[in-house]
Amino acid sequence: MKFFVVLAVLAISGYAVNAQDPIKLTEEQKLIVLQHAAECAKQTSASKEALQDLRAGKFSNVDNNTKCFTNCFLEKSGFLVDGQVQPAVVSKKLGSIVGADKINTIMAQCNGSKGANNCDTAFELFKCYYLKNAAIL
Repeated sequence: MKFFVVLAVLAISGYAVNAQDPIKLTEEQKLIVLQHAAECAKQTSASKEALQDLRAGKFSNVDNNTKCFTNCFLEKSGFLVDGQVQPAVVSKKLGSIVGADKINTIMAQCNGSKGANNCDTAFELFKCYYLKNAAIL
């Protein structure tokens, strides 16, 4: 599984480090991602369109439901607990996918991102990871 841009998979399909370099997930991992995404979409009432925009890196019109979806997804994936990044989980799950050195550099650049609340923080983290080409969704 992936981290934030595992996040980027964020709610609907597969994961991707970037558009040209899709991340390979096992069928079991894909099912888990889809299950988490479906549960979080239902829980937060995030729209499919908003989640597709998020996955595509369109961050300009993100509403609170979408931000809370991001928080829910990252928590279910183990990347966040109560608004706090879990570096060991990120390293374990994303390091083998994007490389240990790259994920360590990205964590150093992104893990300090904070928002007004857990949903906002999760979104800021997701956006940072996405922009650094380490999508978690």
